[in-house]
Amino acid sequence: MKCLECGYEKEIDQNAILCPKCGGLMEIIVEPPSNFSFSELRGRGVWRYKKLIAGEYKRLISINEGGTPLIRSCNINKNLYMKYEGVNPTGSFKDRGMTVAVSSAVSNGYKTVIAASTGNTAAAAAAYAARAGIKSFIVLPKGKVALGKLAQSILYGTTIMEVEGSFDVAMGAVMKLYKDLGIVYPLNSFNPWRLEGQKTIAFEITEDIGVPDAVIVPVGNAGNIYAIWKGFTELVKAGVTDKIPRMIGVQAEGASPIARAFIEGSQSPVFTDSPETVATAIRIGKPVNWRKAMKAVRESNGTMLVVSDNEILKAQRDLARKEGVGAEPASAASLAGYYKALDRKIISPDEKVAIILTGHSLKDPDSMGKAETKRILINPSFIEKIILEEVNDHNSS
Repeated sequence: MKCLECGYEKEIDQNAILCPKCGGLMEIIVEPPSNFSFSELRGRGVWRYKKLIAGEYKRLISINEGGTPLIRSCNINKNLYMKYEGVNPTGSFKDRGMTVAVSSAVSNGYKTVIAASTGNTAAAAAAYAARAGIKSFIVLPKGKVALGKLAQSILYGTTIMEVEGSFDVAMGAVMKLYKDLGIVYPLNSFNPWRLEGQKTIAFEITEDIGVPDAVIVPVGNAGNIYAIWKGFTELVKAGVTDKIPRMIGVQAEGASPIARAFIEGSQSPVFTDSPETVATAIRIGKPVNWRKAMKAVRESNGTMLVVSDNEILKAQRDLARKEGVGAEPASAASLAGYYKALDRKIISPDEKVAIILTGHSLKDPDSMGKAETKRILINPSFIEKIILEEVNDHNSS
């Protein structure tokens, strides 16, 4: 394990989350087994890759997460692949990290877990804590969480604490609790063990289509883009592949401190106290993993992009109406980034690209309801007439 801030190094320790020397973020350095091969693995999902996941686990808390489909585009670009994380047990990629983090918590004797969230982490943390039979606390920004995610957290029976302000206020409270009390196990992505689960996205993509030319990831608190990059780097170390895709991070215009810093050539982001975007899952003004995200993008020769809310909502409709895939707005940011990358010639149409669709459309029913469509109040006797007119119009166009 190595601290990204002061460089402090120590042997693997599952009780270590933040640097014991300076309090900075730790990263886990994995040396894959020699002569590793996918062909020797059994099962599916995250724990299929147990040999590549750091740590020792006395008990696995799993709901069969991972093993999500990589869907090839039919109508946008046949070289585009969509990693659909919305079919995980609680409907987002967070389940991959949560199975490892909660397994680590119970394996080390913790009885209580806590997480700040914009919604998806809350749902996943509550579900996996329930599965483990331990207590969970969720800290949410009041009035800032999409209905689908809040409803999930309620259903799973967690204790919900709402704070005035943004997600970053909630995150600050969780980090202080962890540092001051030490009796609650944090499940946010500053916990490097969570990222050990999320990196399996890279393993699954590689098994399906090999290593793509680029991977496009929505960026909020910024752990996922690093985790996926980490997965690809470990496959190179293991001798499974010989290249790493360009990592392209996408942030929403109203919550883009990392992307703006990258674009401006700054070494560190300028945070904002009031992030705003329709993509609630990435509405974060002070992303804790910014150093890790910057490292992943720079070392892969990738880039960062900023997209508007209008571009995100258009991409969400395109995913649904051109590909039949329902994704929440934050997920659609990756397709919006793909369009922008094509327009700016950052990628070419003939390159193989994977975009990460991080959460299911049902996470945010409000955003779906705002999409334009025809809704007709009609006398039943006129249904046949309307259908024939619509079909003829469609066929002639």
